[in-house]
Amino acid sequence: MHKSDLVPASHANAASLSGLRGQNIVCFAKDWNEDPTSCNHVLRNLAKHNKVLWVNSISTRAPNLASGRDIKKIFRRVSEFLIGFIKGAQPVGDQMWLFNPFVLPFHHSPWAVKLNQAILRFTIGVQRRRLGMKDFQLWTFVPTSAEYVGRLGESLVVYYCTDEWSGFSFVDGKRMESLVQDLSTKADVVFATSRTLVTKLSAYNANTHLASHGVSYEMFAQALKNDLPLPEDVSSLKGPVLGFYGLIEEWMDQDLLAHLARKHPEWTILLIGKVCVDTQKLAPHSNIKFLGRKPHHALPAYCKAFDVALIPHKVNKLTIAMNPIKLREYMSAGLKIVSTDLPEMKLYPEHCITAASYDEFEQGVVRALADNSAAGRQARSAPMARETWEYKVLELGEIVKQSQQTKSERR
Repeated sequence: MHKSDLVPASHANAASLSGLRGQNIVCFAKDWNEDPTSCNHVLRNLAKHNKVLWVNSISTRAPNLASGRDIKKIFRRVSEFLIGFIKGAQPVGDQMWLFNPFVLPFHHSPWAVKLNQAILRFTIGVQRRRLGMKDFQLWTFVPTSAEYVGRLGESLVVYYCTDEWSGFSFVDGKRMESLVQDLSTKADVVFATSRTLVTKLSAYNANTHLASHGVSYEMFAQALKNDLPLPEDVSSLKGPVLGFYGLIEEWMDQDLLAHLARKHPEWTILLIGKVCVDTQKLAPHSNIKFLGRKPHHALPAYCKAFDVALIPHKVNKLTIAMNPIKLREYMSAGLKIVSTDLPEMKLYPEHCITAASYDEFEQGVVRALADNSAAGRQARSAPMARETWEYKVLELGEIVKQSQQTKSERR
């Protein structure tokens, strides 16, 4: 076997792609301190060859002024903004800086939007001048940025859509749908993370492309190593372990998990992540364990403890458009997956069992437990070596460069 045959296809293909280089990128993204999602992976890879200014969340919902939590958040935002504006954007990588802006979180109010446009143009302009970012692209992962596109001096607009935003219960769905349509129409190029979203957004912008998620393959493939120690809090768990990590949110089907726990007391259902909803209906089941949020780098060790990985989402408008990053992370760790009946889960039928009912889900877990050999884990992991974030971002860069050229030729 030649040495070149051992190189993953992604690396071989990546050698022929240059991606974006030497660009200045300002990006509206989520809160930096939240669990890593696609924007973290995409922007970190872009920052290897470009300057990136990460603009912390400009909010997606109006605050509840009767909520002490929301009031504290507003005061924290003001404090972070004042410190950031005085000290300047803070480095969070070799060519990446974090800026905490201040905007009035009332996106439904025309006067607030007008004021925010002036605030953001001025404050982001100050940060760009400090960092030597003159001509710049505007990338955005949040639909509320539609109100600022075209008003900040950007040369190109990239919208990276990760969710069916109108499906979240904590936002004004009708307003969010309008913003997504407006942003998609204004953008020079649109990326969407699922085929459902591509179909929808293509109606607003013909230059819409599928941006399937990448994976930190080498990190998650560590779960296959015999010498990787199990974390102490899972080292003594009994019985088959059914594992999940991620936000424990409204889209998790708790009734499904309760069904599994009740029918199979010999199974341990392990839930790792921040709990954002009431989980009282799971409390009676002693074989359902909550471990809380864990550092991203620790997840491969927890994956090693899983016998089967779960994606127990409800099937609704929100989740049908989802493409969970954890799908490829689970597979990189060699795990067989059982999921509810979501479109993106059906792309890997040999490794991900999808179920349309609770009984089918239970039977899927039984089948998955029977396919938990070391050889099976290796077979599931190997194809993911071609799905790295590095290669995915190089592909995105090629599309953006073509969009730049097309826009330039039209002028």
